[in-house]
Amino acid sequence: MIAGAHFLLYSKDPEADRAFFKIVLEFPSTDLGDGWLLFALPPAELAVHPSDTEFVQMHAEHPMLGAVLYLMCDDLRSVIARLKNEGVVCSSPVEAEWGISTSLRLPSGGEIGLYQPTHPTMIEMHST
Repeated sequence: MIAGAHFLLYSKDPEADRAFFKIVLEFPSTDLGDGWLLFALPPAELAVHPSDTEFVQMHAEHPMLGAVLYLMCDDLRSVIARLKNEGVVCSSPVEAEWGISTSLRLPSGGEIGLYQPTHPTMIEMHST
């Protein structure tokens, strides 16, 4: 039986990005040694999207499917305002039929997604 999921973010400045997740996003963490933080994530869901190209990352000598991380929230505009107060740069929100989204820049310069879904989520369905 599958017991959980472990996500990997590849960063050009992992120490700065780890601090961002710990301090700015306030994700609970444990230090596995030498500043290598392992973070607890909020509840998650998985969607499989079609792709016209190979989207892979080599890991453990195998070509693994690539992934895009979107954090989810209930009020995107208020989260953007809070992040802006912390000095975090977010892109302009984009509205789509599935929700409102932005991306936020990590200290390394990489970006992750943030969105407010307008569709039913597995998190909502699983918690009821």
